[in-house]
Amino acid sequence: MNLGLRDKVVMVAAASKGLGYGIAQTLVQEGAIVSLASRSAENVAKAVASLKESNTSRISGHTFDASDNASITQWATNTEEEFGRIDGLVVNAGGPPAGTFDSFDDAAWTRAYELTLLSAVRMIRAVLLQMRNQRSGSIVVVTSTSVKEPIDGLILSNVFRSGVASLVKSLSRELARDGIRINSLVPGRFDTQRVQQLDAVNAAKVGVASDEQRLLEEGRIPLKRYGLPTEFGAAAAFLLSEQASYMTGSTLVLDGGKTTSVS
Repeated sequence: MNLGLRDKVVMVAAASKGLGYGIAQTLVQEGAIVSLASRSAENVAKAVASLKESNTSRISGHTFDASDNASITQWATNTEEEFGRIDGLVVNAGGPPAGTFDSFDDAAWTRAYELTLLSAVRMIRAVLLQMRNQRSGSIVVVTSTSVKEPIDGLILSNVFRSGVASLVKSLSRELARDGIRINSLVPGRFDTQRVQQLDAVNAAKVGVASDEQRLLEEGRIPLKRYGLPTEFGAAAAFLLSEQASYMTGSTLVLDGGKTTSVS
């Protein structure tokens, strides 16, 4: 299947590693022009160098802070100036810290709000003028299975990612008239550094090794394994592509069959 992504300009947030990198990797393989951003300049440089090793697509790397509006706006401005247009955006950010309700004060809630919900608002806002002028664009927002079922010990993520899901559905109706599509991509447990950290936290709580905790988690997944970032990248590329031109306001879940909620 030809996804029609060749020479399309796509911005991918939090793309120096993990799921964001998996998305960037798939996009460059499809011939897209990728503008990736992440907090660490060192990690961005490594990601760009790695992607360029086996691909001829144009790739640019940017350092940004997902919780800072000026940083997000500058990334979008630089991308438009360099490539002349913005055809796609992947909204993504690192998750807020694990913990229960009693773990967090007002400052922690504010930081989580800025990182998880307000960052999505700001990234989308940063590309809308360009996409509206083009009368086209596709936005993919990475959330979590917590938008379907709350995850124990991740109350900050549960609350604010649910807000992001509502934002996507609301915007799908507002932006359709402008030819802009927006969809949610929901990851379950993928083999990323973030999930490895969560496994370590949960393992410490019950006094087992991280490897044992992973085996326990895999046993709860019908497919009996964690997903690969490249599998997630393939789904994101589809949603961004012309092949998904009749999809907007949709939520695509990739979790190996674990989520039971159908709401």
